[in-house]
Amino acid sequence: MSKALFIVDVQNDFTEGGALGVEGGDAVAHGISRYLAAHAGEYALIVASRDWHHGEGDNGGHFHPEPDFVDTWPVHCVGGTTGAEYDPGLDTAAVTHHVKKGQGKPAYSLFEGRTDDGESVSELLEAHGVVDIDVAGIATDYCVRASALDAIEHGRHVRILTDLVAGVAKDSSDAALAELAHAGAELAVAGGGEASPGA
Repeated sequence: MSKALFIVDVQNDFTEGGALGVEGGDAVAHGISRYLAAHAGEYALIVASRDWHHGEGDNGGHFHPEPDFVDTWPVHCVGGTTGAEYDPGLDTAAVTHHVKKGQGKPAYSLFEGRTDDGESVSELLEAHGVVDIDVAGIATDYCVRASALDAIEHGRHVRILTDLVAGVAKDSSDAALAELAHAGAELAVAGGGEASPGA
């Protein structure tokens, strides 16, 4: 097998009720769990990322008391807190590798994360000969977008599972999906078939 699934930042602080909760986040968590129950065996790697920020300091300017919600944000996903944990609707039993990103600095792409053993995502992909990557998670217009663009830049064929992502805002999420399609990503629904931008 040469296929990987990226599950991006399906964490309590990014789902409903969290510090930066997005509408549809809980549904994405449950949807990914259902998808894994049926399809986990199709993947050589299943990589789940978490934002994992320090509780002290501004994490390289990432946290701000008056955030602009573009480059600066309220405190979120502090390592060791409930907000940083996976949403309880996400069944992580099939996840082969967990990566943490941030840890003192801004980080949007899953490629910026490392396993607790210090392995980078690029190293994992190379070691398993991964060519194709499916992407699901939160948020479409930020960390999903950044992770997918990095995967394309690393020469992989990328498919966005558009019914298994949730974004901060509709316009920016639609723009992100259009940008990803233009960059070469395939937009598809997890149930099969292609999806149009904004699906």
